[in-house]
Amino acid sequence: MEGLKFVLVFVVLALASSFASASDPGPLQDFCVAIKETDGVFVNGKFCKDPEQVTANDFFFPGLNVPRDTSSAVGSNVTAVNVAQIPGLNTLGISFARIDFAPHGGLNPPHTHPRATEILVVVEGTLYVGFVTSNLANGDNRLITKVLNPGDVFVFPVGLIHFQLNVGKTNAVAFASLSSQNPGVITIAKAVFGADPPINPNVLTKAFQVDKKVVDYLQKQLWTDNNN
Repeated sequence: MEGLKFVLVFVVLALASSFASASDPGPLQDFCVAIKETDGVFVNGKFCKDPEQVTANDFFFPGLNVPRDTSSAVGSNVTAVNVAQIPGLNTLGISFARIDFAPHGGLNPPHTHPRATEILVVVEGTLYVGFVTSNLANGDNRLITKVLNPGDVFVFPVGLIHFQLNVGKTNAVAFASLSSQNPGVITIAKAVFGADPPINPNVLTKAFQVDKKVVDYLQKQLWTDNNN
């Protein structure tokens, strides 16, 4: 049964990816396996390994069937599989992730992927998911949500704030495919209140219309989390 679940996940995400237009530039060769360079030159992507030295391990990542620890403060654990983990993803415009959620409220908190659309499939548990639109003509932001069960698929458009919450009594697991080899992630609470160095509290007090004590508390809490 576990084997069938994983087959379903990879078939759905592979089909979705084949119809999607990746956000990264298209490759100009069969593959461009990433290598680490330390000469201080930066490129939009990674330098390529000599094709004659490429091996199967350059396209391989093991263990996504293994449950992850969800004892974090938010009750979730994201296992990213991007170009940093699989060098062979370089220039291919796709990456992958496993997300584990603790029971009773495990949360993948509001965040964005600045360079990728995400398509997510639930394989265990029940998730409340959603995203928020950019500013509408009237200045409002629309919230679009759905409760997902095993086998359900949901799309989060590129760059929009989104989240997933476990509303069930058991662990939940989802897999996601993203349309970039390096989609990036901006976790909203940590980016705003945990930036290093901290954002001037006067900026946040006015932006959020709250007392400075609230901002001070959140900055202390989240800046500490980011720097431990």
